Amino acid sequence: MTSLSQAIHEHRLKPGTKLGEDDLSEIYGVSRTVVRAALQALSHVQLVELKRNRGAFVAKPTIREAREVFEARALLEPRTARSATERMTDAALARLESHIAAEHQAIAEGEPGRALRLSGQFHIEISHIADQETIAGFVERLVARSSLIIALYWKRESALCEKHAHHALVEAFRRGDGDEAEAQMKSHLIDIVSALDLRDTPEPEVSLRDILAPD
Repeated sequence: MTSLSQAIHEHRLKPGTKLGEDDLSEIYGVSRTVVRAALQALSHVQLVELKRNRGAFVAKPTIREAREVFEARALLEPRTARSATERMTDAALARLESHIAAEHQAIAEGEPGRALRLSGQFHIEISHIADQETIAGFVERLVARSSLIIALYWKRESALCEKHAHHALVEAFRRGDGDEAEAQMKSHLIDIVSALDLRDTPEPEVSLRDILAPD
């Protein structure tokens, strides 16, 4: 059920959407036991909330949680970018450039949700290049929460990534400039937060079948 996670990351399933076990079982052609296990796994990475006697819902971070997530990212990711600079290779640079190209293609094709998912993967890739697996695990969870936060609170699509932010990071990596990589990451995260409107916004109800069922 990877496509369920992807639908959440790409904002095709909005925060707060109810994830009915019967509907998911029918959509994916699997048992409710499999669906329940998948929802439990997604709850562990905080993409799904399991509510007693109510069922499963796409997680809906509060404004307080949104602030905490980006404060945590601001603490971790700039230093991780510096560490990635020290361990950067030509192959790692090529992977990052491939992520950027895919992001731009998604934006050009009018798929901001896909671009957002790819942008998150770019940040996760940097943490892996830094060879800090414990921190990479934290970053992966924070990026997943950030996707939900942006879905709820963004006020402009540039919350995905300012146009040149990732390019600037890659150029700092290419030059081996750890100070610049750290500064660019810090600035980039500030830009994302500045693109968020941290006020509650109601979301319309959606149909799981319309979004997830095969064409």
